[in-house]
Amino acid sequence: MSLKVFASEALANFYTVAAVAPSSPHLAAAMVEPLPLSQTLVAVELGAGTGTMTRALLDELPREATLIVFEINPRFFHYLRENFHDPRLVLINENVEKIETELRTRGYDHVDVVVSSLGLGFMSEEQRRNIFEGLMPFVRPHTVLTQYQYIHSMQFANGRLRRLSLRPLLNRYFSSVKSKIVWRNVPPAYVFTCYPQRTLT
Repeated sequence: MSLKVFASEALANFYTVAAVAPSSPHLAAAMVEPLPLSQTLVAVELGAGTGTMTRALLDELPREATLIVFEINPRFFHYLRENFHDPRLVLINENVEKIETELRTRGYDHVDVVVSSLGLGFMSEEQRRNIFEGLMPFVRPHTVLTQYQYIHSMQFANGRLRRLSLRPLLNRYFSSVKSKIVWRNVPPAYVFTCYPQRTLT
C-alpha cells in the first residue's frame, strides 16, 4: 500500500516528494547505522515520506526516546498517522524551515540525531540555509546527522539544471562529513554522515 501511495504522490507532486521510489531497506540501514541510537533521547526525521526511515529508527530507539518527524506532504502525513501508533512518535505536518519554532514550542533544547531525506536539490539556497540555521541551535558536540542524495542528483538554479553536490553545503555547518554509496537502492544514493566535531578516520 505504501508503494501505491508513494507512486501517486511522486507523479502528482514531485517537487515535494523529490524521489521516484520509497527508500530501500538497504538505504534505511545505511542512514541509521552511524547513529548512536541506543544513547538517543531526542531524534528528528526530516521528510519521512511513507516511513521507511521512521520504522528503522523506531526499531532501534530506546523506549524513553522521542522521534520528532517533519512531513509536509498532507497525504504522506495522513499515511504516517494512520500506520504508525508508537507513543515515542511526534508527527509534525509543517515546513522544515520552521524547525526552530516547532522544536522550541515543544520544549526541546537539543537533538541527538537527525535523519534527513529532504530533496535539497529542489530547494533554493535560501530554503536550505533556513533549514540548517534553524537546526544548528539544537546541535550539540555529540549530535550526528545523516542525509542522502541520489548519485545523479540535479539542482534547478537560475532556470538551469546542473549537478548538485551536497558536500559543500554540509561542510558549511559540520566539521566532519563522511560519505558512502548505497548501490542497492533505486536509484543508488550517497549517504552523508555529519558530525559537529571532526572525527578520526
